[in-house]
Amino acid sequence: MNIPANLKYTTSHEWVRTEADGTVSIGITDHAQAALGDLVYLELPAVGRKLAAAEACAVVESVKAASDVYAPVAGEVVAVNSEVTEAPEHVNKDAYASWLFRMRPADAAGVAGLLDAPAYQATLGDE
Repeated sequence: MNIPANLKYTTSHEWVRTEADGTVSIGITDHAQAALGDLVYLELPAVGRKLAAAEACAVVESVKAASDVYAPVAGEVVAVNSEVTEAPEHVNKDAYASWLFRMRPADAAGVAGLLDAPAYQATLGDE
């Protein structure tokens, strides 16, 4: 299973990458896309939407199931990736290259409190 060391993670299977401008890109992990199977539809949050940490804000649908995506930290949505809404299969091909949306965190320290790669790997052993 691919779990890049340079990202942060949530127990609900989102990955988080801090960008140079202080925003964070969010996507679903390789584990999540594999569990869901072939993705067929993505519903992403609107730009400008303010989110609370752990708030359901997006939906990924596969041929097997639909699953919520949760905001890893509180903040405002500043961009969405229209490429993945038009071609959800990109998430299946490379979950870490296929970010879903970007946020400006309300508190940058919130990102530091997320799981690192070894801690996320440890949560997978419980499933």
